[in-house]
Amino acid sequence: MDSGENKDKLHKVDANGKQKPWHSLSGKLLLLTVLFVMVAEVLIFVPSVANMRMRWLEDRLRTAAAASLVVEGWEDMELPRPIQNDALMATGTKSIALKTGDMSRLIATSDMPPKVDQQYNLSSVSAFAAIRDAFVTLFSDDRIIRVYGPVGDSTMMIDIVMEEDPLRNAMLIYGRNVFFLSLLISFFTAGLVFVAINSMMIRPIRRMTSSMQDFSRDPGDPARIIEPRATNDEIGIAERHLEEMQSELQGTLKKQQHLANLGLAVSKINHDMRNILASAQLMSDRLAMVDDPVVKRFAPKLLRTMDRAVAYTREVLDYGRASEAEPNRRLIDFAALVADVRDMLIVETELRPEGEQASGSAGIDFVIDVPQGLELEVDSEQFFRVIHNLCRNAVQALTADGADDLAIVRRITVSAAVENGTATIDIDDTGPGMPPKARENLFTAFHGSARSGGTGLGLAIANELVRAHGGTIELVDKAGSGTRFRITLPNQNGAGICPDPAEPVAMKEVGE
Repeated sequence: MDSGENKDKLHKVDANGKQKPWHSLSGKLLLLTVLFVMVAEVLIFVPSVANMRMRWLEDRLRTAAAASLVVEGWEDMELPRPIQNDALMATGTKSIALKTGDMSRLIATSDMPPKVDQQYNLSSVSAFAAIRDAFVTLFSDDRIIRVYGPVGDSTMMIDIVMEEDPLRNAMLIYGRNVFFLSLLISFFTAGLVFVAINSMMIRPIRRMTSSMQDFSRDPGDPARIIEPRATNDEIGIAERHLEEMQSELQGTLKKQQHLANLGLAVSKINHDMRNILASAQLMSDRLAMVDDPVVKRFAPKLLRTMDRAVAYTREVLDYGRASEAEPNRRLIDFAALVADVRDMLIVETELRPEGEQASGSAGIDFVIDVPQGLELEVDSEQFFRVIHNLCRNAVQALTADGADDLAIVRRITVSAAVENGTATIDIDDTGPGMPPKARENLFTAFHGSARSGGTGLGLAIANELVRAHGGTIELVDKAGSGTRFRITLPNQNGAGICPDPAEPVAMKEVGE
């Protein structure tokens, strides 16, 4: 069975693609309304049929009492057989007896049965007993019953023996009439409820469903966004929320499309950039052979930078197919990694062409407050990018405003410690601090930049890489100006201070 058949089976549609009436919400509503009204009618029928039985038996007693009064004047005489038969035929009984005080008299009798199946005293009958006796009558057949009770408010008692079948037939006719009347009332009530609920709920829900289906076919079309009705009920509120959701989703899709186009352009540029970097890498290899102190000082850093650049371009090309690679965790000397970051920042400032170097960058102190020999179990390349992105943002913040004011203290401090298997890394600067607008979307690409013209990619990349290591990165409030980011890395069980620490790393100034 293909997917189309599965979908039709799931949604219960007919050959024309329309939903079957009894599987729709409105059809189910109609059936349930009829069912519930019928249940209510049944609950009403039970006491009503018991009451009908009692009234029927009371009528028989009154009729028998009236017949007995006709012959009351025949004292000390036996009532002739024709008169007895007429009286019994008129009352539908087999015998009539009248009791007044201590005196009892048999008024008429004919074809008396050998036994009586059940006796009923109508002078005192509880509601439960009346309902029980009514159901016994309905489900019994060919019974002879004896019924007795008072005549009106008098002390006279009338006692009759009769067949129960006429009572049972009368109750069945009454039940049939009640059933058809209940069915008529049920459909009439269900129709009214259906029309009311269908207009107030079902149609608006169908309208919302149709809007969602149309929107899913072309989410980029603004005309497919639902127009909510001017109502304050729950459906109206849901329509307004649906409009907001569709509008937000449409905006998000536009941004995603923009990012997809941007990614395609970056991939094309990156492809050519990788070829250029490969040529530059060959020239840097030749440059390393020049016998010049300055060249020998910066050539190794340049080579490492070129290697990282080539690796980054390869990762950018793979970005459209997958996210960041899983970290290749190994124990690294964290102080040495931070020193590489510091040297990279020095290279980035010192090797710019004349006239492009940012003013004031030479006055930034870079402090490495990391215990010598501290080892962390991380991916060295990925964590180099994390620390480099955060420190580069700090350099840009420190050189953005007041760059010519020599009285301003410009300092970046990278500190780290391991306690109970959890590493804590702080990147602190004395810059102007993070603007409130940037705090709202701190780690969101293209939204979390703290400076004009920035993309916010540095923080987004750092956040992704730290999370890939199972850690967290957050902006920590600090006293005074400046910005402090804190990275927390759990499960550093094999990390710590190595037994033979290296020589202390000297502190330098960026642009020294």
